[in-house]
Amino acid sequence: MPEHSNTRLSAPGSQTPPGFLPHLPLPGTIPDHHVAIADMADAFGVTHRTLHFYEEKGLLSAERMGPMRVYGLENIRRMSVINACREIDMPIAAIQDLMAALSASASQEQAARIFEDALQGRKRELAAQQSILRRQMQRISELLESAADGGNPQRAALPPIHLSPIEAKCLAFMAEGYPANRIATMMDMDLTAVLTLESDIIRKFNGHNRFQAVAKAVLMGFVSAE
Repeated sequence: MPEHSNTRLSAPGSQTPPGFLPHLPLPGTIPDHHVAIADMADAFGVTHRTLHFYEEKGLLSAERMGPMRVYGLENIRRMSVINACREIDMPIAAIQDLMAALSASASQEQAARIFEDALQGRKRELAAQQSILRRQMQRISELLESAADGGNPQRAALPPIHLSPIEAKCLAFMAEGYPANRIATMMDMDLTAVLTLESDIIRKFNGHNRFQAVAKAVLMGFVSAE
Protein backbone atom coordinates (compact mmCIF):
# COMPACT_ATOMS: atom_id res chain seq x y z
CA MET A 1 0.00 0.00 0.00
CA PRO A 2 1.49 3.44 -0.89
CA GLU A 3 2.54 5.73 1.93
CA HIS A 4 0.60 8.92 2.56
CA SER A 5 2.04 11.99 4.25
CA ASN A 6 -1.29 12.76 5.86
CA THR A 7 -3.97 10.31 6.91
CA ARG A 8 -7.28 12.16 6.96
CA LEU A 9 -10.06 10.90 9.17
CA SER A 10 -13.77 11.16 8.46
CA ALA A 11 -16.24 10.10 11.09
CA PRO A 12 -18.45 7.14 10.15
CA GLY A 13 -21.46 8.18 8.14
CA SER A 14 -20.05 11.57 7.09
CA GLN A 15 -18.38 12.79 3.95
CA THR A 16 -15.70 15.41 4.67
CA PRO A 17 -15.41 16.25 8.37
CA PRO A 18 -11.95 17.21 9.71
CA GLY A 19 -9.61 14.88 11.48
CA PHE A 20 -6.52 12.74 11.07
CA LEU A 21 -5.41 9.24 12.02
CA PRO A 22 -2.03 8.17 13.39
CA HIS A 23 0.15 6.22 10.98
CA LEU A 24 -0.16 2.52 11.77
CA PRO A 25 0.75 -0.48 9.61
CA LEU A 26 -2.11 -2.31 7.93
CA PRO A 27 -2.30 -6.10 7.52
CA GLY A 28 -0.31 -7.11 4.48
CA THR A 29 -3.17 -9.23 3.15
CA ILE A 30 -5.71 -6.42 3.03
CA PRO A 31 -6.27 -4.43 -0.19
CA ASP A 32 -6.13 -0.63 -0.25
CA HIS A 33 -9.74 -0.28 -1.42
CA HIS A 34 -13.16 -1.59 -0.45
CA VAL A 35 -13.04 -4.87 1.42
CA ALA A 36 -15.83 -7.28 2.36
CA ILE A 37 -16.67 -7.76 6.02
CA ALA A 38 -15.39 -11.36 5.97
CA ASP A 39 -12.03 -10.25 4.53
CA MET A 40 -11.79 -7.42 7.07
CA ALA A 41 -12.41 -9.87 9.91
CA ASP A 42 -9.80 -12.32 8.60
CA ALA A 43 -7.18 -9.61 8.06
CA PHE A 44 -7.44 -8.30 11.62
CA GLY A 45 -8.04 -11.65 13.31
CA VAL A 46 -11.48 -10.79 14.67
CA THR A 47 -15.00 -12.14 14.20
CA HIS A 48 -17.87 -10.70 12.16
CA ARG A 49 -19.67 -10.11 15.44
CA THR A 50 -16.77 -7.98 16.68
CA LEU A 51 -16.98 -5.75 13.61
CA HIS A 52 -20.74 -5.37 14.05
CA PHE A 53 -20.12 -4.47 17.70
CA TYR A 54 -17.70 -1.72 16.64
CA GLU A 55 -20.33 -0.43 14.24
CA GLU A 56 -22.90 -0.34 17.05
CA LYS A 57 -20.45 1.69 19.13
CA GLY A 58 -19.95 4.21 16.32
CA LEU A 59 -16.34 3.22 15.68
CA LEU A 60 -16.82 1.81 12.17
CA SER A 61 -19.37 2.12 9.40
CA ALA A 62 -19.87 -0.23 6.47
CA GLU A 63 -20.99 0.87 3.01
CA ARG A 64 -23.24 -0.79 0.48
CA MET A 65 -21.72 -2.06 -2.75
CA GLY A 66 -24.54 -3.81 -4.52
CA PRO A 67 -25.80 -6.60 -2.24
CA MET A 68 -22.62 -6.53 -0.15
CA ARG A 69 -21.66 -4.53 2.90
CA VAL A 70 -18.04 -3.42 2.63
CA TYR A 71 -15.52 -1.21 4.39
CA GLY A 72 -13.66 1.55 2.59
CA LEU A 73 -10.02 2.53 3.04
CA GLU A 74 -10.83 5.04 5.78
CA ASN A 75 -12.59 2.42 7.88
CA ILE A 76 -9.74 -0.01 7.29
CA ARG A 77 -7.39 2.60 8.76
CA ARG A 78 -9.80 3.23 11.62
CA MET A 79 -9.81 -0.50 12.31
CA SER A 80 -6.01 -0.53 12.50
CA VAL A 81 -6.21 2.03 15.32
CA ILE A 82 -9.08 0.23 17.06
CA ASN A 83 -7.35 -3.14 16.80
CA ALA A 84 -4.10 -1.73 18.19
CA CYS A 85 -6.03 -0.36 21.16
CA ARG A 86 -7.82 -3.65 21.77
CA GLU A 87 -4.51 -5.52 21.66
CA ILE A 88 -3.52 -3.59 24.79
CA ASP A 89 -6.98 -4.22 26.26
CA MET A 90 -8.02 -0.57 26.12
CA PRO A 91 -11.69 -0.26 27.15
CA ILE A 92 -14.22 0.46 24.40
CA ALA A 93 -15.26 3.72 26.10
CA ALA A 94 -11.64 4.90 26.02
CA ILE A 95 -11.37 3.97 22.33
CA GLN A 96 -14.53 5.95 21.62
CA ASP A 97 -13.02 8.97 23.37
CA LEU A 98 -9.78 8.52 21.42
CA MET A 99 -11.52 8.32 18.04
CA ALA A 100 -13.61 11.39 18.91
CA ALA A 101 -10.44 13.30 19.76
CA LEU A 102 -8.81 12.18 16.51
CA SER A 103 -11.88 13.36 14.59
CA ALA A 104 -11.27 16.83 16.05
CA SER A 105 -7.53 16.85 15.31
CA ALA A 106 -6.33 19.66 13.07
CA SER A 107 -3.10 18.08 11.82
CA GLN A 108 -1.23 14.83 11.47
CA GLU A 109 1.14 15.92 14.23
CA GLN A 110 -1.74 16.61 16.61
CA ALA A 111 -3.26 13.21 15.85
CA ALA A 112 0.08 11.55 16.64
CA ARG A 113 0.23 13.39 19.97
CA ILE A 114 -3.34 12.40 20.84
CA PHE A 115 -2.59 8.75 20.11
CA GLU A 116 0.66 8.86 22.09
CA ASP A 117 -1.14 10.40 25.08
CA ALA A 118 -3.72 7.60 24.95
CA LEU A 119 -0.97 4.96 24.86
CA GLN A 120 0.86 6.58 27.77
CA GLY A 121 -2.37 6.64 29.76
CA ARG A 122 -2.95 2.95 29.09
CA LYS A 123 0.65 2.20 30.04
CA ARG A 124 0.08 3.83 33.43
CA GLU A 125 -3.09 1.79 33.92
CA LEU A 126 -1.26 -1.45 33.11
CA ALA A 127 1.56 -0.52 35.50
CA ALA A 128 -1.03 -0.06 38.25
CA GLN A 129 -2.59 -3.44 37.41
CA GLN A 130 0.86 -5.03 37.48
CA SER A 131 1.40 -3.63 40.97
CA ILE A 132 -1.91 -5.12 42.10
CA LEU A 133 -0.98 -8.46 40.51
CA ARG A 134 2.34 -8.52 42.37
CA ARG A 135 0.53 -7.92 45.66
CA GLN A 136 -1.92 -10.71 44.87
CA MET A 137 0.95 -13.05 44.01
CA GLN A 138 2.64 -12.18 47.29
CA ARG A 139 -0.57 -12.86 49.19
CA ILE A 140 -0.97 -16.23 47.46
CA SER A 141 2.61 -17.08 48.39
CA GLU A 142 1.91 -16.21 52.03
CA LEU A 143 -1.23 -18.35 52.05
CA LEU A 144 0.60 -21.28 50.48
CA GLU A 145 3.38 -21.01 53.05
CA SER A 146 0.82 -20.80 55.83
CA ALA A 147 -0.91 -23.92 54.54
CA ALA A 148 2.41 -25.75 54.33
CA ASP A 149 3.37 -24.76 57.87
CA GLY A 150 0.03 -26.02 59.15
CA GLY A 151 0.48 -29.39 57.47
CA ASN A 152 -2.66 -28.87 55.41
CA PRO A 153 -3.58 -32.38 54.13
CA GLN A 154 -5.68 -30.94 51.30
CA ARG A 155 -2.68 -29.15 49.90
CA ALA A 156 -0.60 -32.30 50.00
CA ALA A 157 -3.34 -34.16 48.18
CA LEU A 158 -3.50 -31.71 45.26
CA PRO A 159 -2.75 -33.55 42.02
CA PRO A 160 0.22 -32.36 39.94
CA ILE A 161 -0.59 -29.97 37.12
CA HIS A 162 0.25 -31.14 33.62
CA LEU A 163 0.09 -28.75 30.67
CA SER A 164 0.09 -29.75 27.04
CA PRO A 165 2.53 -27.88 24.76
CA ILE A 166 -0.30 -25.71 23.40
CA GLU A 167 -1.50 -24.92 26.94
CA ALA A 168 2.03 -24.00 27.99
CA LYS A 169 2.37 -21.70 25.00
CA CYS A 170 -0.98 -20.04 25.72
CA LEU A 171 -0.04 -19.65 29.41
CA ALA A 172 3.20 -17.92 28.43
CA PHE A 173 1.27 -15.39 26.33
CA MET A 174 -1.22 -14.89 29.17
CA ALA A 175 1.67 -14.20 31.54
CA GLU A 176 2.97 -11.55 29.14
CA GLY A 177 -0.39 -9.80 29.37
CA TYR A 178 -1.68 -10.45 25.86
CA PRO A 179 -5.50 -10.39 25.52
CA ALA A 180 -7.29 -13.43 24.12
CA ASN A 181 -7.83 -11.92 20.66
CA ARG A 182 -4.11 -11.21 20.30
CA ILE A 183 -3.21 -14.72 21.50
CA ALA A 184 -5.60 -16.15 18.90
CA THR A 185 -3.74 -14.26 16.17
CA MET A 186 -0.28 -15.27 17.38
CA MET A 187 -1.26 -18.92 17.79
CA ASP A 188 -3.25 -18.98 14.55
CA MET A 189 -6.35 -20.17 16.38
CA ASP A 190 -10.00 -19.22 16.51
CA LEU A 191 -10.85 -16.80 19.31
CA THR A 192 -13.42 -19.23 20.75
CA ALA A 193 -10.79 -21.98 20.90
CA VAL A 194 -8.37 -19.70 22.73
CA LEU A 195 -11.03 -18.68 25.25
CA THR A 196 -11.74 -22.37 25.89
CA LEU A 197 -8.02 -23.02 26.25
CA GLU A 198 -7.70 -20.17 28.76
CA SER A 199 -10.65 -21.52 30.75
CA ASP A 200 -9.00 -24.95 30.94
CA ILE A 201 -5.74 -23.40 32.14
CA ILE A 202 -7.53 -21.31 34.78
CA ARG A 203 -9.37 -24.44 35.96
CA LYS A 204 -6.16 -26.46 36.20
CA PHE A 205 -4.63 -23.83 38.47
CA ASN A 206 -7.86 -23.61 40.48
CA GLY A 207 -8.12 -19.89 39.74
CA HIS A 208 -11.10 -17.62 39.37
CA ASN A 209 -9.61 -15.59 36.50
CA ARG A 210 -6.55 -15.40 34.25
CA PHE A 211 -4.65 -13.18 36.71
CA GLN A 212 -4.95 -15.71 39.53
CA ALA A 213 -3.97 -18.55 37.19
CA VAL A 214 -0.87 -16.67 36.02
CA ALA A 215 0.06 -15.78 39.60
CA LYS A 216 -0.13 -19.41 40.67
CA ALA A 217 1.75 -20.51 37.56
CA VAL A 218 4.58 -18.12 38.43
CA LEU A 219 4.73 -19.35 42.02
CA MET A 220 4.78 -22.96 40.86
CA GLY A 221 7.52 -22.31 38.32
CA PHE A 222 5.52 -22.83 35.12
CA VAL A 223 6.43 -19.33 33.88
CA SER A 224 9.14 -16.85 34.78
CA ALA A 225 8.30 -13.93 37.07
CA GLU A 226 10.46 -11.62 34.95
